[in-house]
Amino acid sequence: MRLESVNVARAETIAHGNKSMETGICKRPVEGSVLVTEAGIPGDAIIATRHHGGPDQAVYAYSADDYDWWAETTGRDYPAGIFGENLTIRDLPGDLRIGDRLLIGAVVLEATAPRIPCDTLSTRMQDKGFGMAFRRAERPGIYFRVLNEGEIRAGDTVTLVESDSSDVTILDLFRHKYRLRHDPEELRRYLDAPLASRLRAEVEADLAALQ
Repeated sequence: MRLESVNVARAETIAHGNKSMETGICKRPVEGSVLVTEAGIPGDAIIATRHHGGPDQAVYAYSADDYDWWAETTGRDYPAGIFGENLTIRDLPGDLRIGDRLLIGAVVLEATAPRIPCDTLSTRMQDKGFGMAFRRAERPGIYFRVLNEGEIRAGDTVTLVESDSSDVTILDLFRHKYRLRHDPEELRRYLDAPLASRLRAEVEADLAALQ
């Protein structure tokens, strides 16, 4: 795998139709070495802290191959960072298991959760239906926690280290978000994985509701 771009954002106000919001979704590629810490990339704007950021969702990555799919499917150009990702990675598998790790130089990232689309993404894309299209595409991208800090830059090699501690995949959890009924055994299986804390709280709530 190859790191094609590192993307950061300043807070910006975006609008589409009657929606207007301040956001950190407008990420753009930066040149040179970039520090990655346990809190993410210093200076990268995170506005909706209820849903984004924090140590378990410090870095968001999206596959360059999924960019190709979107471009081919829609006939539209998508510049790096438009999905709000910090890292655009060529050949990134879209269905990693929770706990799988990426090595980029000294940086170690651990997969924790899928990205769930929101109104901000639709506004960024200037398409009120994009959230549903994103859901149907099942190409959510991946949140990571940072296990080891360091500097990275576009062009770096990315190495996958598969985890044997979890069989819960990114797509398992993405699909879970939209299910109307849940299986308690499946929820317990999810909770055995090193999930992001927000997602863990949601799964625990779903399980409690069944008991």
